[in-house]
Amino acid sequence: MTDRDETAAPDFRAGVSLQQLPDGGLLAGRVDSDEVVLARRGDEIFAIGAHCTHYHGPLAEGLIVGDTVRCPWHHACFSLRTGEALRAPALDPVGCWRVERAGDTVFVRERLPAPLPRPSARSREEPTSIVIVGGGAAGLAAADMLRREGYGGAITMLSADEAPPCDRPNLSKDFLAGTAEADWIPLRSPEFYTEQRIDLVLGARVASLDVKGCRVDLVDGRSYTFGRLLMATGATPVQLAFPGEPAIPIHYLRTFADSQAIIASLAGARRIVVVGASFIGLEVAASLRTRGLLVDVVAPDTVPLGRVMGETVGGFIRKVHEDHGVAFHLGATVSRIDDRTVTLSDGTKLEADALVAGVGVRPSIELAEKAGLAVDRGVTVNEHLETSAPGVFAAGDIARWPDPHTGDRIRVEHWVVAQGQGQTAARNMLGGREAYDALPFFWSQHYDIRINYVGHAEAWDDVAIDGRLDARDCTVTYNRAGRTVAVATIGRDLQSLEAERAMESGGEGFTGRQSPVGR
Repeated sequence: MTDRDETAAPDFRAGVSLQQLPDGGLLAGRVDSDEVVLARRGDEIFAIGAHCTHYHGPLAEGLIVGDTVRCPWHHACFSLRTGEALRAPALDPVGCWRVERAGDTVFVRERLPAPLPRPSARSREEPTSIVIVGGGAAGLAAADMLRREGYGGAITMLSADEAPPCDRPNLSKDFLAGTAEADWIPLRSPEFYTEQRIDLVLGARVASLDVKGCRVDLVDGRSYTFGRLLMATGATPVQLAFPGEPAIPIHYLRTFADSQAIIASLAGARRIVVVGASFIGLEVAASLRTRGLLVDVVAPDTVPLGRVMGETVGGFIRKVHEDHGVAFHLGATVSRIDDRTVTLSDGTKLEADALVAGVGVRPSIELAEKAGLAVDRGVTVNEHLETSAPGVFAAGDIARWPDPHTGDRIRVEHWVVAQGQGQTAARNMLGGREAYDALPFFWSQHYDIRINYVGHAEAWDDVAIDGRLDARDCTVTYNRAGRTVAVATIGRDLQSLEAERAMESGGEGFTGRQSPVGR
C-alpha cells in the first residue's frame, strides 16, 4: 500500500465535488477516522471501506466491474451496494456508508449495518446435513458460503490436518521469511467455527466413502452421514527417494506444521538446498535468503518456470534470484545424500544443513477412486462441480472441470481457484445450478516482485511482452491460435484486472499495453 498523508485525504463527510469522480472512477478519502473509497457507476455513487479484507489491498487502485469493485492485489471482488465479499480470496465484507448528493456535491453519512445471511427459506429443497472432506481453502470457503447463504443445517468439516484451515500461500512466503506472525496464519478464529455452528474435526482420516449410503467412515471407527457431500481433499507433495545416509532434515512444504518444521531446523543453519525450481521451490528460496541463509536450488529444468511462463520470463526470475545470492544447479538432480553432503547427478557436491523439496504435488483422489467416482487425472466434475455421483461435489486441487474459456477439461492447483470452487459448490449443494466459469488466478512473490497471473496456458504459440522485465513493469500475454489464454503482469496490478475482465468477455478490449491510467 502506498503511504500517503492522511490529513490530505478528502473529507467525504464535508462533501466532495462530483467532478473529482468520473464515471467508473474511484476516489480515496475518509469519513471521520475511517478510510473510505467513493465509487461511481453512472449516476450511482457508493461509499465502501478502502481496503480489501484479504491482505489490505487498496481498493481505490482497483477496477469497477458492474456494481462491484475488484482488488488490484489478488482480485477479490466486493459488492458496491452491500460490501459483501463476492469472490475469493476475501471472505469478509468491507464497510458501507450511506451517500447523499446535493447538486454536484457528494456527502457520505452514517455507516450502514453489515449484510446479514440470506434468508434460509427457499423454493429449492435443502439437505439436512452437509459433510466436507478436507480442511483447506475449498472446504473452508464452502462452509463459510453455506452459512452466508442462510443454510441452517449441520455442517461437518473432516480435516486430516492437525491444524485448522490456514493461509497456505503465506507458508512459503511471508511466514517462512519471518515477516508474518504465526497468529496471522489461521484463516478463521476458533470462535468462528463455534459461532457458525461448523463442526471442524481435526486429525480425521477418512477410510471409506459410501456414496449410495451417504456415509463417510473414518479410520478410527467414527461415521458421518450426509445429505450432500463436498470432496476437497487437496493434494500431497511428490516424495523423492534420496539414496545414502543423510544426517540433515529433509522437508516438504504443504501444511502449517511443515512450514514450522522448516523454520525450526534453521536454528544454527547456514546453507540450505532447495530441490525444485517451481513456484513453491523458488518462493522457499526467496524466503530463506530473506533470513540470510545461503541457498542452492537444484532442478532438472534448463530454465526456472520455463514450462509455465516461458524462457524469457523464467530467465528473468532466475536473474532476480541470482542477484539476491541464490546459486542455481540446473539440468541436475540429487543422486545421494551422505551425512551433510548432497551429491548431484553431474558430480557437484553441496554442503547443506537442511533440504527442502518442492517438485510438485499429486491430487489426493484415492478416496474418490475407491468410492467408484469418475476420475481422470483428478475427480471428474461437470460445470456445476458435481461428480458422477448425484449430490457429491468436488472442488479445489482434485477437481477437473470443463473450462469454458479454453474449451478443455482442466485441473488447476491455485489457492483462489480452490476457494472460488468451494463457494460455487456450496451454492449448488443448496440446489443452485451455478456454473463455475471464473478465470484461474494466482500470484507469486519473489522478494519485492509480485507476479499476477490470470488465465490458464498449458501451451501457447506466441508470447508478447509490453514494457520491460528488467524495469519490473510489464505485461506478458500468452496467445494460442490467435487468442489470449493467459496474462502475467509485474508492477501493473490494474492492467491485470483489465485483462481478467477482457478475457471474461472473450478477450475483447485488451491490447496488452499499459493503460493510460495504469499504476
